[in-house]
Amino acid sequence: MADARPASAPQPEGATGVVVFADGRTVWGQGFGAEGEAVGELCFNTAMTGYQEVMTDPSYAKQVIAFTFPHIGNVGANDEDVEAGEAHALGCLVREVVTEPSNYRANYGFADWMAKWGRIGIAGVDTRALTKLVRGEGPPNIAIAHRADGKFDLEALQKMAADWPGLEGMDLAKEVSRLQVERWTGGKWAWGKGYELGGEDETRPHVVAVDYGNKRNIFRNLVEAGARVTVVPATASFGEIMAHEPDGFFLSNGPGDPAATGEYAVPVIRQMLETKKPLFGICLGHQMLALAVGGKTSKMFQGHRGANHPVKRLSDGQVEITSMNHGFAVEREGMPENVRETHVSLFDGSNCGIELTDRPAFSVQYHPEASPGPQDSFYLFEKFVNQMTKET
Repeated sequence: MADARPASAPQPEGATGVVVFADGRTVWGQGFGAEGEAVGELCFNTAMTGYQEVMTDPSYAKQVIAFTFPHIGNVGANDEDVEAGEAHALGCLVREVVTEPSNYRANYGFADWMAKWGRIGIAGVDTRALTKLVRGEGPPNIAIAHRADGKFDLEALQKMAADWPGLEGMDLAKEVSRLQVERWTGGKWAWGKGYELGGEDETRPHVVAVDYGNKRNIFRNLVEAGARVTVVPATASFGEIMAHEPDGFFLSNGPGDPAATGEYAVPVIRQMLETKKPLFGICLGHQMLALAVGGKTSKMFQGHRGANHPVKRLSDGQVEITSMNHGFAVEREGMPENVRETHVSLFDGSNCGIELTDRPAFSVQYHPEASPGPQDSFYLFEKFVNQMTKET
């Protein structure tokens, strides 16, 4: 790979950031944001907008993002365009040096925002070369570091990368899930108005959403579609969920290995399905539903992360341009007879949606709430809310 040097290569003059692979290869750049070290999995994201939403998506826990779009940080950061209360990605790698913000909504420069949340950035990196590496070798374990004085212990960083166990078998939902029950009362963002309040009307169908590492825009879309939403922790029991008298259930996105999260989530989801109330899952929630009905999941070679992924809807052949962020996928082989595949990726043919034929339960692998990304798939929220309305 053109951008990665052998371990023996000298440090370039002025380098204040470094990426170290488990085999000792190094990538140098200019650090920004927080100083320190972090270790995790390298992935790439192809979205041209929405870097702040991406960095705060809990599904990126334990991952470092290489943004393929070269100009990241130009519009700064604000307190509205976030998908969680903090940044969850470990850090990011960008091509161009982050500039001062140029947008009337900016409250911070991106570098200052990264420092605020303790996240490491490295600029001046050949992110195209890193993308080619991930596509050719799969996502590697890496250590990243930022030191203003340019002093690094490369041997220690290499050991960090080599010793990190990887995402397979790792349950991260518990680490990013909220700990308390919350009534969600926020609608979608409107120009000049910000995020409008909504969803408090008691006559709306009531969905209880399980938070495995949710993006806030999912709940905003549920409110926009006509629901009121109560959010519960990832580890909530079936009894605790039913105490809220739901008209339907929602399973959120989240990080980590779905099989590991499924150890405690699947038994609860199977009880949900027995009620025959409507159920809707997104991303990790899609994988949880598949596991609950007897399916399997597996680690993908490179994953899907970006805001331009084409997905074919099998019912009518319609193609939706979608936002995606996942490194595991549902295996289409071995699904029970009451499961119908509804969507497939046009990039690699992987499964992107299922529905049950004997009860109102469905899920998709992609992110119909976007943020960032296209909004072709809002109809899924309307479908779910309509199912709950029929049940009430």
